Amino acid sequence: MVSARNICKSFGALSVLKGIDIDIAPGRITAIVGPSGAGKTTLLQILGTLMTPDAGGVVLYDGTDVTALSDRKLSDFRNANIGFVFQFHQLLPEFTLLENVAMPALIGGAGRKEAFAKASALLARLGLESRAEHRPAELSGGECQRAAVARALVNGPSVIFADEPSGSLDSANRRELYDLFFGLRDTMGATFVIVTHDESLAARADVTVRMADGQIQSISDNINLSKQS
Repeated sequence: MVSARNICKSFGALSVLKGIDIDIAPGRITAIVGPSGAGKTTLLQILGTLMTPDAGGVVLYDGTDVTALSDRKLSDFRNANIGFVFQFHQLLPEFTLLENVAMPALIGGAGRKEAFAKASALLARLGLESRAEHRPAELSGGECQRAAVARALVNGPSVIFADEPSGSLDSANRRELYDLFFGLRDTMGATFVIVTHDESLAARADVTVRMADGQIQSISDNINLSKQS
């Protein structure tokens, strides 16, 4: 689904990524782990088209070179094909949960009725139907993060990128969020790429990518390892 080749990224004299090659398979959860400063978030942002690689790097989505798209076409592509979940939910405080979840669909050109219907269905699926008219300040951290997942899903993206999505949650809400990810993979075929420091999530993931010093140290296909054992 997503292939990246020769991904390098430098900020001035600081080399953050040093020639990364990676493939993201559909319908799987890929965890990217490693120490702080390894380049995990920079790689995630490049794969998610939020940042461009240095010259020579290529990111392909089903064969489409997104690094060659104009800013306008890239923005449209991102809205239609990519979802994001961050460490903090980043819900807009002045809007209800329903309005927040519907926002990407409205931005993508969907009519209000269609966008709200999609958002309502997702909130119900994620157990938030009764909270649809509440604003973020009236909800728990776990509820807000589930709503952020719903927002990421509303346009039916090819892949969802998550950067330390459980970092602000307690252990109970963390487990609930992970169960949600795996449930969405199983029931919707959702594809997740998750940057995390949580080894328990890395152990459950279908694929674990370990990074250090701007390079990939190892890639473990945990599904095949499980079958072999």
